[in-house]
Amino acid sequence: MKTFYYYTLMVVAVMSFTACDLEEIPVDTATNQAIFGSTSGMELYTNSFYDILPNTDVGVFQGDDVSDLVARNGVDDFLAVGALSPVTSSGWSWSNLRNINYFIENAENSTVAGKEHYLGIAHFFRALFYFDKVQRFGDVPWIDKTIEVTDSITLEGPRTSRFEVMDKVLSDLNYAIENITLTSDPTCTRITQNVARAYKTRICLYEASLRKYHTSYNMQGTAGTWYQEVVNTANDITGFILHKGAADDRSYRELFITRNPYTDETILAVALNASLQVFSSANRRFISPTYGNRPSLTRHFVNTYLNLDGEPFTDDPAYKTTTFDEEVKNRDLRLKQTIRLGDYRRTENAVPVIAPPNFNQTVTGYQPIKWCYDERFPYDDESRNDNAHIIMRWAEVLLNKAEAMAELGTMTDADWAATIGALRERAGITGPTLTSMPASADPYLVDYYKGKFTDPVLLEVMRERAVELVFEGLRPDDLKRWHIGELFEEAPMNGMYVPALGEYDLNEDGINDVVFYQGTKPAGSNPTIAFVDVSPSSAAGRIQLSNGTSGEVLWNPGVREWLDKKYLYPIPEADRTMNPALGQNPGWE
Repeated sequence: MKTFYYYTLMVVAVMSFTACDLEEIPVDTATNQAIFGSTSGMELYTNSFYDILPNTDVGVFQGDDVSDLVARNGVDDFLAVGALSPVTSSGWSWSNLRNINYFIENAENSTVAGKEHYLGIAHFFRALFYFDKVQRFGDVPWIDKTIEVTDSITLEGPRTSRFEVMDKVLSDLNYAIENITLTSDPTCTRITQNVARAYKTRICLYEASLRKYHTSYNMQGTAGTWYQEVVNTANDITGFILHKGAADDRSYRELFITRNPYTDETILAVALNASLQVFSSANRRFISPTYGNRPSLTRHFVNTYLNLDGEPFTDDPAYKTTTFDEEVKNRDLRLKQTIRLGDYRRTENAVPVIAPPNFNQTVTGYQPIKWCYDERFPYDDESRNDNAHIIMRWAEVLLNKAEAMAELGTMTDADWAATIGALRERAGITGPTLTSMPASADPYLVDYYKGKFTDPVLLEVMRERAVELVFEGLRPDDLKRWHIGELFEEAPMNGMYVPALGEYDLNEDGINDVVFYQGTKPAGSNPTIAFVDVSPSSAAGRIQLSNGTSGEVLWNPGVREWLDKKYLYPIPEADRTMNPALGQNPGWE
């Protein structure tokens, strides 16, 4: 449930005849006149569209659990061997589209002044609906009307080219931007012109890079137009800056642990409400040893965080054998605002208690704190997180623009300073990296991306994108649009470096936090210490050390399988049975 929904009896009545299958006939009743005969009625109806936005439990902070950045419990069905098939596939649902098209048809016929704003909202959500479908299935039927049961041509018709559909998505976004009259919203929970613009930068960036890197489509020549749309639209967004708190080592974290969104940077968010018992499970999923995916950052990714002087951490020849307590020092300040390290504390029974990485809860040692209240200890196991959940923010727009300009080859040092440099400055980084584009590619990044990307500017934008947006649900789509899906399978699920078996004080507070052992569990007097058995084993769900009794922590979640056909989901078999003209996506026949 999203608290910006204004559920009323009228909306319930609306949904009773709109959230149905495509072939059902809309009913013309007094309710229809009550809705489309006033702006208040149309506003209530358009509130029902917000359900298309990401859910607070599965659509935002969990999205990156299936990516190269995160080690987690188990293997998602998307990557599990043989789990995804035409029989198990899902997502071929069209009721939300029918709801939107029904509104557009009736609102267009309304004589009420101001209807254009609500039509803009509807076109925005239709663009989001279709973008999601194209990302998932590729070619899909384009339908811009409510369908009657006698319309066999549409109901039994083939799919429309994804490129034609995306042209229509762009048209819907432009319509929304031109007609939505709300320019700002103090709650950051309503669709405004700038929300539509921000989403346009995200959608156009996805489409541009897919056209460039998915060369089998032979659409590379059209990518530049979409990249330019990103730049032009980002330039039209006004009124936002990067949030800065009282201290540089809090500015980033504050965004994700506030009940009321910071309006300086937040463009769109879901606001939860403890008094209405509307919560998310963010704390519980990141902290519980048993609940959810138990996500942890990988060392492979953590290595990409720069030093505070702007130099790559991996330039140090000893980086591979640097222990946790040393590797986290003098790093990009977002690292200490994303994972537990150093002086991180949680409030337990009103007392601040130092909280090192807990190997009863993390599988790599890089334990996330993003989205988690440090003062919410009593409610961790009750899924009572009530932070505002950000869906879109200014930092992403800057990154979208920077990537598009890097791809177009039009970025200047001034553009760099206003985008990548600004993000790094907030993170406490100093040096020429704030004002000057890089002249040479970081070899670690070249290797990270399998040698596919070698442009130094683009690689640094990619570094920044991963660091800034981790756990915001965008990484899986990034890997897909860049056509580097093999990272889903090949990225190592590694963790901190352990020089030898024994006990370790991870945060240098004089108390040992974890003991790595093989064979018999050693006796321990510290009740909070975590015991990690790294005895040789090939079983899923076990932690090993890369050299047996020393080396990097290695996590085995189970077998992950990437196949290029997974760039698109299969059309569900049940839907193909009803309409054979849908065909099937490549590799899923």
